[in-house]
Parts: sequence; C-alpha cells; structure tokens
Amino acid sequence: MSFDLNSIKKGVEHKAPRIVLLGVEKIGKSTFAAGADSPIFLPIKGEEGVDDLDVAKFPRAETFDDVLNAVATLIKEEHEYKTFIIDSASALEPVIWAKLCAENKCDSIEKVGGGYGKGYIEAANKWRDLMEGLDMLRQKGIAVILIGHVKVKRFDDPLGASYDQFQFDLHEKVHLSLQRWADSILFANNETVVKTEEVGFNKEKKTGKDLTGARFLFTQKRPGHPGGGRGVYGRLPYKLPLSWVDFTNSVAEAAQQ
Repeated sequence: MSFDLNSIKKGVEHKAPRIVLLGVEKIGKSTFAAGADSPIFLPIKGEEGVDDLDVAKFPRAETFDDVLNAVATLIKEEHEYKTFIIDSASALEPVIWAKLCAENKCDSIEKVGGGYGKGYIEAANKWRDLMEGLDMLRQKGIAVILIGHVKVKRFDDPLGASYDQFQFDLHEKVHLSLQRWADSILFANNETVVKTEEVGFNKEKKTGKDLTGARFLFTQKRPGHPGGGRGVYGRLPYKLPLSWVDFTNSVAEAAQQ
C-alpha cells in the first residue's frame, strides 16, 4: 500500500458494526440478536439459547476449528446473510482451551507452555486469530455480534471505594481485548429497585426487586455494568427497551445528529 499525499482522504466511514452483547442469564440475548438484519448464528458447544429460535444457524461448533471454518465459509462463499452471531463467547473460551491442551498434550490450560500463565497468553492469540477473521467479514459488509455472559466481580477503583460490578465472563486478557475491539458494548438486564427495610436492633435489610418485569438494553458504562461505544454508538440513549428495532432506530437517530 502506498502512503503518500494522494492516499489521504476525509469523511465519515460507515462500516458494519462489531457488537459485544452481554447480559444476565435468560434475559433474551439470543432473541435480541435474532432481530438483526439477515442473521446467521453459530451456536457453540454448551449453548442452547438459539435452539428455540426460527433463524438460520450453522451446526453447533464443537471445536475451535469449527468456528474458524464457519467464518471462512461466510468470507469465501456467496450468500445473503448480513449479521453473523457467535452464541456465545463465554462458551467458546473452554473450547479454545481444549484445543490448546490437545496441541500441548496436557490436561489443563494452566499447564500449557509450561505454566506461569502462558496458556492464557496462547488463548488470547487464538482469540486474535478469530477477530482477524471477523474483521474480514466486516470488510464484506457483515455485522458481527458476540454474545457473552457476565459474572459479578469486585472492582478496586483506584479513585474511590471498591464495589461489585457485572463483568464479561472471560479471562481478563481476552475480555479487555474484545471490548477494545468492539464498536458497541451492550448490556441487557432487568431494572431493579433496592428497598431498605428496618429489621430491628439498628440493622437494615436491602432487597432488590424487579417491579415491572421489563427488559432493558444499557448502552453506556456505569459503575455496576459494562457498556459504551465509539462514533454513533457512543451517542445512544443510556437505556433502551431490549428490542433490535428500538436499538437500530436509536442508532439511526444518533447518526442524524
């Protein structure tokens, strides 16, 4: 590629988004993603969220090579799919670990490469291989959604008190890379209200209650959960109904601002 003054260009580039969709269990992440434009799912070994959805889907990926083959198929062959969904990244992590264990003839990711955390570094390299393939899909105009589960983990804030928060249920080396890679990080959850009750002897009991049963999509980061986006995805309302139509309508409105 030539880098000279003639290669310089200006203007906004609109590319297919890379979305990391996180959420608590049974909130409807797969159903939300199924509303995307011409979707095709790749279910991962251990996941069944897409079984009851009437959508296009590859056979369940049992190995990491299956995942790469599915991506390669969409890159090389002609088709009408416009959104590729991996369900889920959380289930894919042990599949990648299993591949590394087989390659290194050991029974634990902790022993890969002789230990000392080298297995997790090798796993992160596998994820980078996958992200390169997903970026090639993006170059073809195909959006990518990575569905992920969350865990509650203590966060030590260097600027204040520590607190619990929802985090991507992957090894830290991986989930930080995926969140940097994503154009939009979305978090799906119910909205709860915490009520405090006096229980006697100067003690209080705090109870979280879901008052409406409504499900929401949170597009921006808060102390208790992940979120955020670049470009138009960073200008979305903080809270939306958990609906693909509401999400895309908000993206369209933000793009006009």
